[in-house]
Amino acid sequence: MNSSARIGQVLHRLDRAGAEVLAAAIGRGVQNAGVQTVYFCLDGVGAIGEELQKDGFEVVHLRRWPGVDRRLVGRLRDACVEHGVSVLHAHQYTPFFYAAMARKRLKDVRVIFTEHGRHVPDVVGWKRRLVNKTLLRRGDAVTAVSAYVKRAVEQKEGLRLGLVGGVEVVPNGITPEPMPAVYTRTEARVHMGLPLDARVIFHTARFHPVKDHGLSLRAFAEVLKEVPGAWLVLIGDGPERGFIEQQVRVLGLRERMVLAGVREDARQLLPGADVAVLSSKSEGMSVTILEAMAAGVPVVATDVGGNGELIEHGKTGLLTHAEDAEALGAAMAALVKDRNVAGGYAAAAKARFLANFTESRMIEAYKRLYAG
Repeated sequence: MNSSARIGQVLHRLDRAGAEVLAAAIGRGVQNAGVQTVYFCLDGVGAIGEELQKDGFEVVHLRRWPGVDRRLVGRLRDACVEHGVSVLHAHQYTPFFYAAMARKRLKDVRVIFTEHGRHVPDVVGWKRRLVNKTLLRRGDAVTAVSAYVKRAVEQKEGLRLGLVGGVEVVPNGITPEPMPAVYTRTEARVHMGLPLDARVIFHTARFHPVKDHGLSLRAFAEVLKEVPGAWLVLIGDGPERGFIEQQVRVLGLRERMVLAGVREDARQLLPGADVAVLSSKSEGMSVTILEAMAAGVPVVATDVGGNGELIEHGKTGLLTHAEDAEALGAAMAALVKDRNVAGGYAAAAKARFLANFTESRMIEAYKRLYAG
């Protein structure tokens, strides 16, 4: 790769979420190869953006207006020239649209579009499909974080795939060990105010409708029928907080729950869990599941999106149908009660993670794409 190359990563904002965590990791990873990264944020800098700025990265807030902000195209184009960007790497569709529009008058700038997930329901209008046919040119690339997302991009977006050689799957990747080092099981439980001998289930996700926390709460109510001393920890925050708190009250779960909010040390706390759960309606490739696999915590998840590409049902964890609280609860209870089975799934999941989903593998794939 040309060490003088400069990558412009384009995102909505750099908050604590899967795509943003990965974008930051890519920037730090390619920096070791002498490739500089500047971050262009459409809607705000965010907590991860502030950390990147402290680490010496340039983070530019482009201040997008609601709707189609035509002036943003010019601001992003000017920023590319000012920062000497040769590749615009856009994460998710709206950043891709603005990146592709901005470089139309920039002869030597390539665009890489990475799709991280899909909306529910996944509906793409004919106007967007028509526009998509004009956005890519030779030398560009489109990647998806899972085979599920690849199929959705190919079938829904109508991109001119022949021009770019098709959509390439580049799986998400994380480091095998978080920094700083993890807590011990006892330390994690003390930090969370949990009984040291309890059976504990972690659910780490932003409080958003697509994560369907209501399902995990109803499932946990089923768990308590079989394991009355179990605990559920929700790590995260977001627009669904009021609904979640209401459901906790309605289901009578408050005495067996910890609403932990956003935790900077969420990954370090994983040794405190017996089981990790994810109840989403849709997922591209869940970083939460990857973190649990890396930590050796067995996972129960809904069989949606890319979850089945991470979890092999009955081998590395358990999958259930979306919106089936009884089935999700039964799977959670089974692993909470049987530590031998849970331990076997966790060991197999960790081995699968190390073979396929490390950060170093992901970064090498993007270094190759950046090099063209």
